[in-house]
Amino acid sequence: MTIGIDAEMRRIMDKYGSKADSKFGENVMDQSSMAEVFSRDYDVFKKEALTYADSFYERACNFSEKILKVSPKAEEAYKLQEAIDRVHINITPSGAYAFATLTMIILVVLGFLTGVIGYFLQAAGIFQSSQVMLAIIFILGGVIALKPLSKYPIYLATKWRLQASNQMVLCILYIVMYMRHTSNLELAIKFAGEHIGNPLALDLRKIVWDVEIQRYSSIKQSLDIYLEGWKKYNLEFVESFHLIESSLYESDNNKRVTLLDKALQVMLEGTYENMLHYAQDVKSPITTLHMLGIILPVLGLIMLPLIGSFLGVKWYQLALIYNIALPLGVYFMGYKIMAKRPMGYSQSNIYEDNPRYQRMRMFVMGKGANQKLISPKKIAILLLIMISLIGLAPVIYHFINPGADILINLGGKSYGSFLDYRTVDVEINGVLETVNVGPFGIGAAMLSLFLTLGIAIGIGAYYRIRSNRLIEVRNETKKLEKEFQSAIFQLGNRVGSGIPTEMAFSSVAETLQGTPTGNFFNIVDNNIRRVGMNVQNAIFDSEIGAINEYPSSLIDSSMRVLVETSRKGPLVVSQALLNISTYLDRINKVNERLKDLLAETVGSMKAQVAFLSPVISGIVVGIGTMITTIIGGLAAAMSAAPGNEGASNLGALGDLGNMFPVQGLMPPYFFQIVVGLYLIEVVFILSILSNGIENGVDKLNEENKIGKNLYKSTIFYVIVAALTMIVFNALAVMISTRAAG
Repeated sequence: MTIGIDAEMRRIMDKYGSKADSKFGENVMDQSSMAEVFSRDYDVFKKEALTYADSFYERACNFSEKILKVSPKAEEAYKLQEAIDRVHINITPSGAYAFATLTMIILVVLGFLTGVIGYFLQAAGIFQSSQVMLAIIFILGGVIALKPLSKYPIYLATKWRLQASNQMVLCILYIVMYMRHTSNLELAIKFAGEHIGNPLALDLRKIVWDVEIQRYSSIKQSLDIYLEGWKKYNLEFVESFHLIESSLYESDNNKRVTLLDKALQVMLEGTYENMLHYAQDVKSPITTLHMLGIILPVLGLIMLPLIGSFLGVKWYQLALIYNIALPLGVYFMGYKIMAKRPMGYSQSNIYEDNPRYQRMRMFVMGKGANQKLISPKKIAILLLIMISLIGLAPVIYHFINPGADILINLGGKSYGSFLDYRTVDVEINGVLETVNVGPFGIGAAMLSLFLTLGIAIGIGAYYRIRSNRLIEVRNETKKLEKEFQSAIFQLGNRVGSGIPTEMAFSSVAETLQGTPTGNFFNIVDNNIRRVGMNVQNAIFDSEIGAINEYPSSLIDSSMRVLVETSRKGPLVVSQALLNISTYLDRINKVNERLKDLLAETVGSMKAQVAFLSPVISGIVVGIGTMITTIIGGLAAAMSAAPGNEGASNLGALGDLGNMFPVQGLMPPYFFQIVVGLYLIEVVFILSILSNGIENGVDKLNEENKIGKNLYKSTIFYVIVAALTMIVFNALAVMISTRAAG
C-alpha cells in the first residue's frame, strides 16, 4: 500500500514538476536534487566536525568492545559520555574502558612472556640479567597506561573546550554586531559560525543543523540545550547568550540594543575576572612544575656518575627515566595547568584552507619559473641526519676499527684519549669475558653534542619553515587589527557625513597613508576605481580582494557587516561602523589587561626556556664529565699499579679500582646525550605550555615558538656544555694525574 502511494506521489510530482520546469527553467520539484544538496551539506558537516571520527582510537575502542565487556561506574560513564558527545566520536564509555583494559592485558602478558623467555635465555648464557628490566617496563607500562587510556575522551574534550573557550569573546561580539541591525538569532549564529573558526564554529553549525533536521523545534531550544553543557565551565558565555535571546522579545529598539551591549559587557567582564583569578592561582603550580619537573631532576644528574658506579645504572636505564618518564610527567603536570585556563581572546586567524597560505608552509628553492616547493619534513630529516652523523662518529669509528684511538696532546702535555674505549674483564654467567666499555674520552663527549644539536636543529627547522612566513603575515594582520578600531571610526564618520561608501575608503586611505590600515583601504579603493568592482567584491574577491592580504576574521566580519548594512542606507552603515569601533576598543582594552595579568608567569617560563634550563643542563654535563674522568682515571691508575704499591702510596684510595669498576661508570658520551635530549624535550614542552597559557590554543604561534626556542636554547646549551666540559676535563686530568703520581 505504501509503495503504491509513493509511486502515485512521484507520478504527480513528475507531472507538475515538468510544468514548473517549462515555466521557471529548472526542476524545482525534483526531490532527488534536493536530497543531493541536503546529503552533500550533511557530509561536509560530518567531515569537518568529526575531527576524531574514523581515527585509530575510535576503531580500536569499537574493536575492543566486541572482545571485552567492561562497564565503568555510573559516574565515570556519565563523564565519558559527556566528553564523547563533546568531540563527536562514535564510541561508547564501555568501548573506551575496553580498549584501556585490553591494552593493559596485552602489555602485561608481553612483559610476562619477555621475562620468562629472558630467564631461559639467561640460563643458557645468552641473555644478560640487566635486560630483564624490559619485562618490568612492559608490565609497569601496562598498569600505568590503564587510567589515562580509559579517560582519553575526557582529555580530548578538555582540549576541545580549551580551543572553543578561546573563541567565545569573538562569538558574542559577532552575534551582537549582527543583531544590532538584524534581529534574527539564527542568521546571527550562522554569521558568527562563518568567522570564528573551528571548533566553536562547528558547535554553532550543529545548533542550526539540529533545527534543520527537526531534532528541536526552534533555534532557541537547540541553543539552550547546547548551553547546558557550558554552565559548569563558562557561565558568562551562557548568561551572554540568554541576554541576546531576551533582546528578541523587546519591541523597543533602544532596550533591545541595550540588552545586546550588556551581553558583550558580561562576556568581557567575566573574561577579565576569570583571567585575574587564573593569573593569581597559576604562579605556584608553575613554580612547582619548574622545580620538581626540571631543576631538581637536572641537578640530580650531578650525582649519577657516583651513584651509577655503585648501583651499576646504565645509560639506557637513565634514558628511560629522563627521556620518557619525566617528560611525560612534566607534560601532564603542565597540561593540567593549561586546561584550567579560562576563555581568552584571539583576534587573528590565518586561513588554513587557503592554498595561498598553505604554500607558505613549504621551503622555497629558486626564483620565478624555476621555483620549487620542498616539504619541511624533507629539509628537517636531511639536517637531522647530516648533523647527527657527526655526533655518532665515535660509535661508528669504534665499530669499524675497535682498537683505534687518538691521543690528545697540547703543549707537550697529555690530556687523555679522544675516544678512550677501555678493555675490561667481566664475569658473565660464571664465564670471564673481555668487553669494551666507553667511550670515556673528552673528544667523544664533545662530538656527542652534535647529536643533540642535530635533533634540535632538525625539529626546529621543521617548525620554523612551517611558521616563519605565515607569522609575518600574522604580525602584519595584528598591526592592522590594532589600528582598525580608529580606522573604522573614521570610515563611519565619513559615511555618516554623506560621503558614499565607495568614496569614503579613498578619503580614509589618504589620512592613514603608510600604515597597514591605509594599505588595506588603498587596495579596496583601487579595486573600486580601476577595476570597477563594487564594495563587496573589492574586499572579498577571491583573486584580488583586500582581505586576501590581511587574513583576519575580525576585519572580515566587520567588512561583511558594512556590506550588509549598506543596503539599508548610509546612516545605518555609519551607525554600525561606529558601534563596531566601540566594541573593538572595549575588547582591545580587555585584551591588554589580560596580557598584563599573565606577563609575570609567561616571562618566568620564557626565562626558564631561554636561559635557566640550558645553563643548568650545560653545567651539569661538565661536572658529570669531570667526576667520571676523575674516578675513571684514578680507578685505571689503581688497577694498573703492581702489587700493593698503589695502595701504599694512596692509602684508602688503593681499593678505588674495586670500589668504582670501569664497567660501572657511565660514559660522558651517553650521559650528555641523555641530558641533551631531556633539554630538547623540556624546551618543546615549555614552549607549548607558555604559548597555551599566554594565547590559548594557537597552533601557528606554538609552532613558531617551538622552532625559535629549540634553535636558541639548544645552541646556548651546546656552547655552555662544551666550555664546561673543556674546563672541567682539564681540571679532572690534573687532579687524577697528581693523585696517581
